[in-house]
Amino acid sequence: MPRKVTKSLVREVQPDRVYNSTAVAKFINRVMLNGKKQLAERLVYGGMEKAAKKLKVDDPLEVFEQAMKNVQPYLETRSRRVGGANYQIPFEVKGQRQQHLTIMWFVAAARERSGMSMEDRIAAELVDAYNNTGAAVKKKEDTHRTAEANRAFAHFARS
Repeated sequence: MPRKVTKSLVREVQPDRVYNSTAVAKFINRVMLNGKKQLAERLVYGGMEKAAKKLKVDDPLEVFEQAMKNVQPYLETRSRRVGGANYQIPFEVKGQRQQHLTIMWFVAAARERSGMSMEDRIAAELVDAYNNTGAAVKKKEDTHRTAEANRAFAHFARS
């Protein structure tokens, strides 16, 4: 298996039923546990509806897309060994990885919330991300801050 993801290894994800969006389908797949896709769909769609209602926006997909855009990372650091020392080297995040990190952070932030149903957690995290607050946005800002702090080591990056 190659270290770099090639086009042949990228799986084609079918768009979801309600919004016809591959991003929502990937989000549903990440929320899903033990193969219970219908439950995951109900949680995600319910959370999107609640978030849209709370923000007084007509289209839940618009809320979802804006929230995801606010969580998307543009820089990350990768560890690289140079001359006996490990350096955190900042790299630009592109395409699939950007979407993957966004969804991972978002679901992790929703799962860490407590005292409410998963549907309400997703809705609350969507509202927070839409307003540029919340745990997922904080994770993005921490990642960017780390990359910015290690900018001095950018010359170690390979092309």
